[in-house]
Amino acid sequence: MTFTHKTVILTGASVGIGQALAIALAQQGANLVLAARDQTALASVVVACTEAGGRAIAVPTDVTQPEACQQLIAQAIATFGQIDALVNNAGISMLTRFDQVTDLAIFEQVMRVNYLGAVYCTHYALPYLKASRGLLVAISSLCGKTAVPTRTGYVASKHAMQGFFDTLRIELRGSGVDVLVVSPGFVATDIRQRALGGNGLPLGQSPRDESQGNMSVAECVRQIVRAMERRQRDHAMTWKGRVIPWAKLLVPDLVDRMAANTVKN
Repeated sequence: MTFTHKTVILTGASVGIGQALAIALAQQGANLVLAARDQTALASVVVACTEAGGRAIAVPTDVTQPEACQQLIAQAIATFGQIDALVNNAGISMLTRFDQVTDLAIFEQVMRVNYLGAVYCTHYALPYLKASRGLLVAISSLCGKTAVPTRTGYVASKHAMQGFFDTLRIELRGSGVDVLVVSPGFVATDIRQRALGGNGLPLGQSPRDESQGNMSVAECVRQIVRAMERRQRDHAMTWKGRVIPWAKLLVPDLVDRMAANTVKN
């Protein structure tokens, strides 16, 4: 798949992976429909995408609201006439032990952003993706493949995302629509600083040493674009991510210890 003159909807496009992915696709001449809640930040990404050689519009969107997702898709069709790819990238994290949670609303919030937001956008975009024989992309996480302590709500949302898109892939066999689930590990973004603590408020500071063991945003985006070009079904970004599904079958206790040790570092 090439992206010249192809219309790509990208949620969570205002910062981090989404922002860098938007610019990378613009460099290939894509038509971009950029969605996020921060209208000012989105406007800056639109400028960067235009300077990079693409066409882009900003559609401020809260993906937790089905009506907003429907409007996002409608705006994409009104502007560009078709949809060739939908990248579900909007996400939020949580970082706290379950027994330290004091605000259970965290679980609903994380699930609505990470999982239901992807469901809503996919629902409204799917007829147009069938027409274009397009590509559905879910930016998940290695947390969608295995458990990680202090992230119960986040892990649950990413498992839900993985299960939803795996099932949808089977349902769409023969339709021409391909489904790609991308699973990054630790990437050098501010998602952990913005993660919710046990009281439901953003932490403001990551609990881990962000200078150690993180993949660069540039490398993460390079792998996403390559997987999209190849219309892969699944892409785990690290060797651990590729090994873990098999290791869980053979040595599950070892996988649990590895996950616990990752959080300590």
